Amino acid sequence: MISRLNLNASLTETDSIGLFRLFLLILNLNSVTMPMCGGLSEPMDADDKIHKICETLKPHAEQRAGKTFEVFTAKSYSRQVVAGTNYFIKVHVGGDDHVHLRVYEKLPCHGGDLELSAMQQSKSHQDPIEYF
Repeated sequence: MISRLNLNASLTETDSIGLFRLFLLILNLNSVTMPMCGGLSEPMDADDKIHKICETLKPHAEQRAGKTFEVFTAKSYSRQVVAGTNYFIKVHVGGDDHVHLRVYEKLPCHGGDLELSAMQQSKSHQDPIEYF
């Protein structure tokens, strides 16, 4: 015979603390492993994909800045998942100068095209990557 669970049984204080700790652990693991849709990721070192994006969009950045960049090297980036992906990229453009690019990558079902959405100039290596 299957015994019934007594729903009226009260939890002990130890049980309650244990369940609360389990809840916090699950909440913490979820925040570490699951990116928040719409939120900006932690900064990461530029990888091959980011270098290729910068190489592709360098002429657009030069046109927007009104000058030619002898150096155009991606250093770090953050990512924002939207209906596609926004990349916020810190790019070294020579000397102590950097620019920040916001690049939108469309979803593959919409062609996966890249677009330079915005650009910030007069940035330094120390300037954090933030939403703009």
